Amino acid sequence: MTLAAPKRRRALRASQRARGDDGAPAAAARVWLFDLDNTLHNASASAFAEVNAGMTAYIVEQLGLAEDEADALRRQYWLRYGATLLGLVRHHAVQAPHFLHATHRLPGLESRVHGHRHDFAALARLGGRRVLLTNAPADYTARVLGALGIGHWFHAVVTIEDMRMFGHWRPKPDRRMLRRLLARLRVPAPRCTLVEDTLAHQKAARQLGMRTAWMQRWTRAAGWGVAAATRTHRRPAYVDRRVRTLAALRRGAR
Repeated sequence: MTLAAPKRRRALRASQRARGDDGAPAAAARVWLFDLDNTLHNASASAFAEVNAGMTAYIVEQLGLAEDEADALRRQYWLRYGATLLGLVRHHAVQAPHFLHATHRLPGLESRVHGHRHDFAALARLGGRRVLLTNAPADYTARVLGALGIGHWFHAVVTIEDMRMFGHWRPKPDRRMLRRLLARLRVPAPRCTLVEDTLAHQKAARQLGMRTAWMQRWTRAAGWGVAAATRTHRRPAYVDRRVRTLAALRRGAR
């Protein structure tokens, strides 16, 4: 089964080609890698509960487990691999496109998505190249960007479908994927900043020499999927800055 809404996916890809890194400025310009969920919008309120329930239901249907067993397996694979999808693909031969489509249908999503206008104004004025880097599927990403009205501010959009290497899925925090992305963008790691709510992704980026900004606006509401440390005021050594708004990020850049 292919992903839904092919028109949305074609529009997203066209946007990437139009604003992508082909012919981009020299690597002297800073590159900002932005996560999507709980970084640019409150996904804990708009999507996560329904996505998690959909994943559990998918595991029940496909693997024949009881609901509590399926939910435990979903959590186990998220914590072990950083994405439930990877565990299902590696251990149960689940077809990734089918899983992504089935678990991200989310009727009425657009009416629930919201962000902050002052954040988006700051995003528009942020110097350098802006790249969206998300483990979410392309169709879901296009819907959220459309609802927020900010897709045109990104020079490129990288979704989980773009994170395949030699036939293997390599979503964040996979360092091999991040290295390839740096090469594609033609930017040295120290000139690249990952803006993200998930600490495991920040840690991987720092190990490659990137700068890191930890978005904390919505981490407290994120539930089990965020490590306990993200619900505290501690700043791990691999995090350069903690921010609650994109305006604060822009002030730091200046």
